[in-house]
Amino acid sequence: MKPKILSTLPGYSRPDFVADMLAGISVALVALPLSLAIAIASGADPGVGLITAIVGGFFISALGGSRVQIGGPTGAFIVVVYGVIATYGMDGLVLATLMAGLILIVAGYLRAGRLIALVPEPVINGFTIGIGIIIGTSQIADLLGLRPEHLPAEFIEKISALWGARATFHWPSLLVGVVTMILIVGLRRAWPRFPGLIVAVAAGSALALVLPGVETIEARFGALPSTLPVPHLPEVSYARIVELLPSAMVIAFLAGVESLLSAIVADRMIGGAHRPNAELRAQGVANVASSLVGGLPVTGAIARTATNVRAGGKTPVAGIVHALTILIIMMVAAPLAGKIAMPSLAGLLILTAWNMTEPDRWGEYLRGRRADVFLLLLTLVLTVLVDLTVAVGTGVTLGLALRLRRRDAPGAEDWTPRDK
Repeated sequence: MKPKILSTLPGYSRPDFVADMLAGISVALVALPLSLAIAIASGADPGVGLITAIVGGFFISALGGSRVQIGGPTGAFIVVVYGVIATYGMDGLVLATLMAGLILIVAGYLRAGRLIALVPEPVINGFTIGIGIIIGTSQIADLLGLRPEHLPAEFIEKISALWGARATFHWPSLLVGVVTMILIVGLRRAWPRFPGLIVAVAAGSALALVLPGVETIEARFGALPSTLPVPHLPEVSYARIVELLPSAMVIAFLAGVESLLSAIVADRMIGGAHRPNAELRAQGVANVASSLVGGLPVTGAIARTATNVRAGGKTPVAGIVHALTILIIMMVAAPLAGKIAMPSLAGLLILTAWNMTEPDRWGEYLRGRRADVFLLLLTLVLTVLVDLTVAVGTGVTLGLALRLRRRDAPGAEDWTPRDK
């Protein structure tokens, strides 16, 4: 249960700090545009994404059970957060996040960290691919510069609304988005350790300045905040708690699963061993803290954690530096960040959604057991067309039933957590 930072600080040297500082700054430059984009796609103000990355990222690193885990808002939450905000408002999301944080703290103290192994891998794969499809679809309007009168949350209705708005197609927006995507992919392949994400988004936004009618963050949402808000409790009542409990359970489940998967992947990259119960407790504290400043749900982010490892991060100090770097940028450069073009963020999120689905593993999934393929496809379809809660609940129930049945079969193999 002891935070990893307490184990890494004895013997901590100046070279270690330099490595952590450089890695933390690199991750911050990657996390900054992602946090803005995720907040916008979730239906929140972009500044909320920065606040979440700062507060949540700090506590996940300071209290977590992994040496190199980086926390913040992630794409996996977009679908849930968007639905909660649309149904209950931002106040409802804040309370649901607070409740989810408390659930995770209790789960950590009850040593539930090892229960990740009970979640069937096809379910994780299915809802992750489904979330990727939903995120990608949600960004089509900004990428193409479409102006639909109303963009429904339901997948089929959203496709219909986008098609109905095809006459508003804006080619400069598409050009900005495509240029940003090409630069992201090109820079990532040419210099994997270089924070090319911020360079690509900045270049796309600079192009938008010389093209007509390309919308920016500032034009749509107004000025970004330059300070952290004062912590305050959301409105709490028994009826509101009961109403939001299902959403809080889903947020807690996603935060727990994604953070522990991310920690497992980080262990494989550095040859380490994380402390799952300390990690769950840190996720809980981070979500409580994020809710108190009006932030989004927060969890360990696999892509940002991998960036930290590749950039040379060695201890949780890198994650703390990452959070403080975003805070400094927000305080001194908020007006500049407001000039980021919406199509650039849309292109960034579309690539993020594509990477979430792990297309290089689709063939492997389809060659698996028929029951696993069915479970994956069922979870995927339910995620996209029905509801994430229904998808996860149905998938986990069927998956555990199949797993119990296989225990009697010769040569049955345990499922392993998804390496993402």
